[in-house]
Amino acid sequence: MNDNDIRDDDDSIGVDEDRIEGSLKQTGGKMKEGAGKLLGDEKMKREGQAAQGEGKLQNAWGGLKDRARETMSDDDQHSDNDV
Repeated sequence: MNDNDIRDDDDSIGVDEDRIEGSLKQTGGKMKEGAGKLLGDEKMKREGQAAQGEGKLQNAWGGLKDRARETMSDDDQHSDNDV
């Protein structure tokens, strides 16, 4: 994990940047795979499939970070109400 994964100073709950980038990688990979199929370029097709896999992993990682932030936010709200 790095400093950008979960920051204490980020109180906003939204979609993690990794989810957005992962979705874009998946879309680009699908386009590249399709172009490879259309052109008969097996290497391009495989590169597109690999990009889709990377995008799925990055999107999943972003989803985990989103859930962690939501859980931490929920815990903070519950502890504030306990006072």
